[in-house]
Amino acid sequence: MPIRKGVAALNIERVPSKEEYAVAFSSRNGQDVHETMGKTTVGIAGLGGLGSNIAIMLARTGVGKLVIADFDSVKLPHLNRQDYLYRHLGLMKTDATEEMILAVNPYVKIEKHQKKITSENAAEIFKDCSVVCEAMDKWEEKKDFVNAILRNCPGMMIVAGSGMAGYGRSNTIHTDKSLKELYICGDQGDLEDRAPVVLSPRATICAGHMANTVLAIIMNGKV
Repeated sequence: MPIRKGVAALNIERVPSKEEYAVAFSSRNGQDVHETMGKTTVGIAGLGGLGSNIAIMLARTGVGKLVIADFDSVKLPHLNRQDYLYRHLGLMKTDATEEMILAVNPYVKIEKHQKKITSENAAEIFKDCSVVCEAMDKWEEKKDFVNAILRNCPGMMIVAGSGMAGYGRSNTIHTDKSLKELYICGDQGDLEDRAPVVLSPRATICAGHMANTVLAIIMNGKV
């Protein structure tokens, strides 16, 4: 297929240099945003429908370092909402997410933890983060994780997800500040007219809320 003249100058045959990335990001978003994002370390606890999408969104913003943790591998049913491809089936989610991140922005530093996150190891895994996203599956695990970070990592901001199943009624997904160091994104248990299925659109909407909240926290913006 012939390449259009307007596309030829985009260096599509090689990875752009770090300097080219810096120019592209800063020219679009401003030098202050680019520099601030580049100095920030963000954690993502869980790489499912929320975490896998959050990771790619933050990579696109130019975040400096991502600390990602999950114990699971990519399975076929995951592809209905998680940001993976068929070629990732059978890979550990940490490895598949790393590949997806680097395909978007090869200059993001990635720290991988291929293990189940518990209340005992959460603080150690994410100790270097200024913000951490709770993107786990089970309510009990979510509660234990948030409590562990609040107890052991004073000053670390937490962005948690709660409620994104079903379809329709997109605007029931919202962001609230629950505590000084905790934001919660989702419909937070609003089950009215919500089908008990988990599909890509609402999961991605909630992931967008969480990634946007992370950006607002980093840039001292309003949430």
